Parts: sequence; structure tokens; C-alpha cells
Amino acid sequence: MKLPVPFDDIVMPQIVPEKLIPFLRKMEFSTLTKRVEEKFKVKVADGAAPAAGEAARSAAAASPAAAPFDRARYLTIYEPDRLADFLAKAYERGALAIQALADQPEAMRARVVGFALCVAPGAAAYVPLAHGAEGLTLEGAGAAGQMSLEAALERLKPVLADPSILKIGHNIKADALVLERLGARIASFDDVMLISYALDCGKAGHGLEELSTRSLGYEKLKLTDICGSGRAQLPLSEIDVARAAEYAAETAEVIFRLHGALKPRLAAEGLAAVYETLERPMPPVVAAMEREGIKIDPAVLARLSADFARRMRIHEEEAYRLAGGPFNMGSAKQVSDILFGKLQLPGARKTPTGAWSTKADILEELAAEGHALPRALLNWRGLSKLKSTYTDSLPLAVNAETGRIHTSFALAATTTGRLSSNDPNLQNIPIRTEDGAKIRDAFVAEKGNVLISADYSQIELRLLAHIADLKSMKKAFADGVDIHAMTASEMFGVPVAGMDPMVRRRAKAINFGIIYGISAFGLANQLGISRGEAKDCISSYFQKFPGIKAYMDETVRGARERGYVETIFGRRTHVGAINDKNPALRGYAERQAINAPIQGAAADIIRRAMIRIPVALAENGLKARMLLQVHDELIFEAPEAEAAATIAVVTRLMAKAPLPAVSLSVPLVVEARAGKNWGEAH
Repeated sequence: MKLPVPFDDIVMPQIVPEKLIPFLRKMEFSTLTKRVEEKFKVKVADGAAPAAGEAARSAAAASPAAAPFDRARYLTIYEPDRLADFLAKAYERGALAIQALADQPEAMRARVVGFALCVAPGAAAYVPLAHGAEGLTLEGAGAAGQMSLEAALERLKPVLADPSILKIGHNIKADALVLERLGARIASFDDVMLISYALDCGKAGHGLEELSTRSLGYEKLKLTDICGSGRAQLPLSEIDVARAAEYAAETAEVIFRLHGALKPRLAAEGLAAVYETLERPMPPVVAAMEREGIKIDPAVLARLSADFARRMRIHEEEAYRLAGGPFNMGSAKQVSDILFGKLQLPGARKTPTGAWSTKADILEELAAEGHALPRALLNWRGLSKLKSTYTDSLPLAVNAETGRIHTSFALAATTTGRLSSNDPNLQNIPIRTEDGAKIRDAFVAEKGNVLISADYSQIELRLLAHIADLKSMKKAFADGVDIHAMTASEMFGVPVAGMDPMVRRRAKAINFGIIYGISAFGLANQLGISRGEAKDCISSYFQKFPGIKAYMDETVRGARERGYVETIFGRRTHVGAINDKNPALRGYAERQAINAPIQGAAADIIRRAMIRIPVALAENGLKARMLLQVHDELIFEAPEAEAAATIAVVTRLMAKAPLPAVSLSVPLVVEARAGKNWGEAH
């Protein structure tokens, strides 16, 4: 059998017999202990210090209160040799907490200002690189008296790439992306943010300051404490090195101690598999997606922006005519004064500040009742948001170095395991409207390539059928029947053949609405029917599919007892407010409890697919790269000649993503297409 790596590459680089022998003796490896003693001609007495890795883990897992934080003990390292000496302790202890401090949060544009490091509680350091400097390149020298980035990386790279040393980070995806741009690769890591996410999703936040307070009982320095806040905030590179070192080294120590406090909880609370299979593999996958980015065609966006502006002016003129004069369409106060003051339209509701609300749902109600001005306002708002958020803003987000847009995916921002996208947000493009869908046409492939969209079909309904054991739905999915037409036929007693599209639309709205706990009021607004009729639709739905009501009731009951719900893969979402005395908070928690196992399972499945696909593409000799994840959809860029082969690999892996952990009782269907732009591929 051929080894995946040469044998010489997996030899331990350095053996310290004084540390290895006590470990072997403790593990009761008598023969091996004797061989090591003979090999190195040493004899270590019983009771000697434990092996280095064990000592590091014991120290890390010690009670947070055992050793108080002491900023006076932190080191500021200016010389390469001192950095090498400090990193040697990482080899001894088997662990290194690290954070790359940058001049801005956007990893694809960021420049490293310094490195924060920690090898044990109390043993933390800061390596300043660019304080007072205008900015550095890999070859550049640091500011006067500081280490150059090149010299620091020369010492750090071997440690980061060494799988025998555990690197510990908080949101290590960002550090990995910054370091990869500098030619450094992180191997063997843990992320305390993702450990917390696996443990306490829905219970609390996972930011470093909050984690420090909650898990260590320690109020750490915040970046705003040393850099200021708001418009007066200074970049870290302009902060005095001594002050920055306190913040940076403390950050590394907090990360190191959090690992000791949180990691043991995974096994104790039965969540180790969730972290190891769904969380820890994700940072390098997502970092690669962010690094790739996606290309846009500014000319398409410019045409759309001009068209939106022209149509906005038409809606403005119509609104001015209906209101009897011009007003600021973007001013909630002026709009409310005209609607509920001047025109005396019904349905006025006050906000907590005492002003009349002009939210979209209120304007929708008024428009549905036949009032023209609210409809003109809604049309103007829709175009205005598309113009400001996308057609005007996306060209400004293009990275000058790569010529592509690089969104940032947050791995621990939702309560269901779904990723979120920001700077810019590419997951909220309103594709259900014709205008919103046109924006996807601006996302294009490089010359000779195509974009591929692979999308799970009705995955949440399929998971509902599996989880709630809905036999009729499972049969429909197995037979490839139109699930919405089947639902309409069951509910309204009409044949599938020749069905009125409006009847199917009602069933579709209920199918998806039930998952999100839709109310009669919400369904009535969505379908344009009376609240009583909507209530009858929901009641009829539960009568025809009693398994759904049973699932909902049982899920809420279990959540009240345990305080959390689980996906079929074991991911937990805590819903503490489910026993709250406030009916609004309790009702929201109940809807969350019903939805989280379904939406969370969908998120788990696409995560499992994302982890496996890059490896499978490489194994098949395909050059495709994964660029984006948008809810249940993955976007790839591939050479045009490899489109069919890429689609075959991607769809096969996505359809089988639950295996071997879970065998679904319904088939997963993946729809995939290739096109020159995202709109064409979707």
C-alpha cells in the first residue's frame, strides 16, 4: 500500500526522552519505554514531569481562576531569535494560540500589524510589525525597531504548518485567509468560536469578549479601549506598541484559556461529533471560497442602475401627484404625515417612539385595500433598495488586486448553522422579483469558464417529511410527484391534472409557511385572502397531514423540557425563551423550535457537501472552484469543457451528503445548470 506522504516526512522532528519516557510509562508501554531508554541511554525516575503535550493540555484545561491574568508578564518580541525561542515552547507544549492583528476587518485587503501568541496561561507575547508604518509588503521591513514581516513569517511558517502543534484561534478562518495571502498555511487547529457555537448555539453570542466574560469570568481589553470608537477610532498601526501589546497578548491568552475551558465540554455534553464533522472542517473550505471571490460585469450593473433611477422618477412623480405635492420619499416622518395625517388613511400604528409606522407590511395592507399612494411608495422603495444595495454598491466592492468581489462568510452568526454573508451580502438578492433576478446576470465567469449553480430542490420540505414521518409526502417525493400539487389535491379535493395555478400557489405558500410557523394573518397577506379563509386553510392542512401537527407539538414539548432542539445530525439550538411568561417571546421561541431542526438539518447537509466537494473535484482532476454558498445553493466556476463532469461530481456528492451519518427516507434532488452568468445558471 502506497503511503499518502513519504515516510521520512512523518518522522518526529525531535524526541526529548526526559518527556517521552514518563508518558510511555504512564500509558503502560513497558517494552517501548525500555527501547527508548536503551536508544537514548537515559533512565528517567518514576514520578518525573509528564510529557509536554499532556502538560499543555492539563494547563489549558485548568480552572480559569487558578492563575489570574497578569499583563505585566507579557512579552513584546522585536528580534527574530527571541521569536524563535518563544516558538520553541510551542514544540515543547504542543499548542499555540495565535491571532494575526490586521489594519482592517476585510481579510482580502488587510495588512498584518502584528502577531499575538500564547503557549500557556501567563506565557503570551506580541510581535509588532507595522506600528507607525505606512504599510508593508512581504518583502518590506517593519517600522523602526520592529521585526520585519518577512523575518516573522520565516519563524512562524514551520510552526503553523506542523500538524503536531495544535493552533488555537478565534474565528481562525480570518487568520488563515490573511496568512495564506502571505504564503503561510495553518495545519491542525481548533477554533474556540466554533467550539462555543457547537455548545451554546442560540444561548449566547460567540464573540471573544463575551466568551471571556461568560466562560472565564474575565473582562478582557476591547479594541475600542485602545483605539477609540466611532469616527475618532484610530487604526491599530497608529497605537503605541506597549499599549497594543497588552491588548494583543491578552487576546492570545484568552483564546488559549478558552480552549481549555470549552473543549472538554464537547465530549461531556455529547457534541464532539458536531464540532469535529460540521464545524472544524469548515474554516479552510470557506477561506478558500472567500479567497476565490466572484467576478462582476460593471456594465450590466450600470445599465440596471440607470433603469432603476428612471423608473424611480416615474414612481416619484406619481406619488407627488397622489399626495398633492412633492415630499421626501425616503423620510418616514414625511410619508407618515401624508398617509395618516393629510390623507387620513386607515390602519395607522404607532412605533415605540410615538411616530406612525410606515413599515412595508402596513403599506402592503393599504395597497391591497386599493390605495394607490402606498403602492407607489412600495414600488419606489423596492427599486431604491436594489439600486443602493447592489447596482451602485457592488462595483465599489471589487478588490483592486484581484478584480473580483470577495464576500465574507460568518460561520457562527445564525442559530441554525446556516452561513451568513456580509461586505457585501450576496445572500439577500431578492431573486423572486424580476428586477432582483436581473442582478444575478451581473455575476459572470472568466473567459473560457462558466458558472455552475447547484441547488437542493425543496430540501426543507423533504426533511420535514422525513423527520415527521409523513407517509404521503414521502411517497410523493419518492415518486417524483409535484409536492405542491399533491398538497393542493389533498387539501382542496381537486385533481392534479389541469389544476388551477392559483390553487397550487396556495398549497405552496402553506407548505413553506408551516415550516416557519406562519400565522393566519401572514398567510392572508401573502395570498391576498381574508384572515378567516387563511385560518381555515391552515386548519385543513393540519387535518390532512396530522403528522405535521404531531411533530410540532412534540418538538415544542421536548424543547420546553430540555431548553433546546436538535437536528438529525445532533446540532443543538437553545430556545431558552420557550418557557418565558411573555407570550410574544414564548411564541417566537416555539416557532424557532419547530423550524430549527428542519432548517438546521438543511444547513448541516450543505456543510457536509461543502467539506467533501473540493477534495472530490481535485481527485477527479477537475479545476472547478467553489465560490459562493447561498442558503441551499452552491456556486462554482469551472472551465467550460469541464462543466458536465463538474456537475456530475457536485450533484452526486450533494445528494449523498447525509451519508453515512444519516440515511434519509426521502431522496435529495439537486438541480444544477451551467451558464456564462449566475442568472443563466440558476
